[in-house]
Amino acid sequence: MATSTSGTGGTVKKAAKLGVFTLMIMNIVAVVSLRGLPAEAEYGMSSAFYYLFAALVFLIPVSLVAAELAAMFPYQQGGMFRWIGEAFGTKAGFLGIFLQWVESTIWFPTVLTFGAVSLAFVGMDHVMDSHLAANRYYTIAVVLAIYWLATLISMKGLGWVGKVSKIGGMVGTIIPAGVLVIFGIIFLCMGGKSCMDFHGSFFPDLTNFDNVVLAASIFLFYAGMEMSGVHVREISRPAVNYPKAVFGGALATVLIFVLGTYALGIIIPKSDINLVQSLLVGFDNYCKVFHIEWLTPVIAIALAFGVLAGVLTWVAGPSKGVFAVGKAGYLPPFFQKTNKNGVQKNILLIQGAAVTLLSLLFVVMPTVQSFYQILSQLTVLLYLIAYLLMFASALYLRYSMKNAKRPFRIGSKGNWLMWIVGGVGFLGSLLAFVLSFFPPSQINVGGNTIWYSVLFGGVALFVILPFIIYACRKPSWVNPSSNFVPFHWQKDPESQKLLAEAEAQYEAQQKADGTNS
Repeated sequence: MATSTSGTGGTVKKAAKLGVFTLMIMNIVAVVSLRGLPAEAEYGMSSAFYYLFAALVFLIPVSLVAAELAAMFPYQQGGMFRWIGEAFGTKAGFLGIFLQWVESTIWFPTVLTFGAVSLAFVGMDHVMDSHLAANRYYTIAVVLAIYWLATLISMKGLGWVGKVSKIGGMVGTIIPAGVLVIFGIIFLCMGGKSCMDFHGSFFPDLTNFDNVVLAASIFLFYAGMEMSGVHVREISRPAVNYPKAVFGGALATVLIFVLGTYALGIIIPKSDINLVQSLLVGFDNYCKVFHIEWLTPVIAIALAFGVLAGVLTWVAGPSKGVFAVGKAGYLPPFFQKTNKNGVQKNILLIQGAAVTLLSLLFVVMPTVQSFYQILSQLTVLLYLIAYLLMFASALYLRYSMKNAKRPFRIGSKGNWLMWIVGGVGFLGSLLAFVLSFFPPSQINVGGNTIWYSVLFGGVALFVILPFIIYACRKPSWVNPSSNFVPFHWQKDPESQKLLAEAEAQYEAQQKADGTNS
């Protein structure tokens, strides 16, 4: 999952051309996370159906729509705020970027729970490791310790974090995924008995409502692909090469998920699947079969490193978008404070307090697994609201800004292809949003009262809160150092002048860099 801005509003830095393969790898690393594989391993052979369905109705539409929107506004700040705000005004735009920031905040405890489980399996006594991983007090201690350490590091500046993130993505995600799939293939070639029924149906029993509910969380697996849309002007021949990178990245992502899920299903019986622990248990089972038990701690450390590297990036990443918008007058001065390194310290502290409070849900939830599931569902719900606004904005802007430059355009002529792509993405997101409210029967979530209270209460709180903040805005909130580019619908002479200057500056920089815009 990622949040990016579409420019700086000032001088546009010279950007190196991105190749199709480079952008494809960036897409994969940004989206793929192995922590969700056990959830889909519940479905056996039919898990591939859910992955493909979600890719067609969500992953690809998000990627293509974000690319068009990013290409339309390459020199303006705000990302989601800009895209939604150009269509439906600043109030809706503020809701969109606020939800992106909030959902990433809620996401931290879930991804760090996976990191805590990975660290628990560093020991060689795997029975004891499994008990430790299931201990909620151990988990909350590790989650909070790692998160606040990451926050303190972020306060010092993020110049080196990008390198750690890239290495962590390879070491902690892509390589372990490849190892898991290879293990599964070798196991079958050795005559191992699969716990998954390969004669099962590819098509799930959609008449069983419980099967559909738990699968709705798969949409979050693909969240974040919109990040790559901001790079659409940094590649040559974007109308041709960007779709290649999107479809190539999507295909690789789906293959990693499908084959990784199957590899887990081969080695772990369906009845023993645990959403939090099964990935590590699967690796451990393979290592025992191959008599390489020493490798389990190595894989556990690699997975934990991948999680920690990602968290270091995300602790400050999404908050930067909110910070830029806040300086334009949408957040009180308290949230605009930075430290000597220029890092948005107060926003990070508020974010940390929220993560701490959410992590304390460990105390009331019956198991670590139930905590993991309920926060994952709340994250899905909030992110999907932002995506619904994004798809609706792309469709609306085809008519309200029909003559705007679109260096990357879905469909060379007319709006019919945008209606198909955007419409499918909108309806798919809406379906997942509705289904995410239902508690999965496969998991003990501590009773429906807790489930519905957290989900309905959380969605209501985080949707209403940005409107309250917006209504309380004051002219004094505008930071003098803000260089936020006005919206196109702001027709006053000063706004139009600033827009023209920003566009001219961008075009001049593009010409100087030798890129085609």
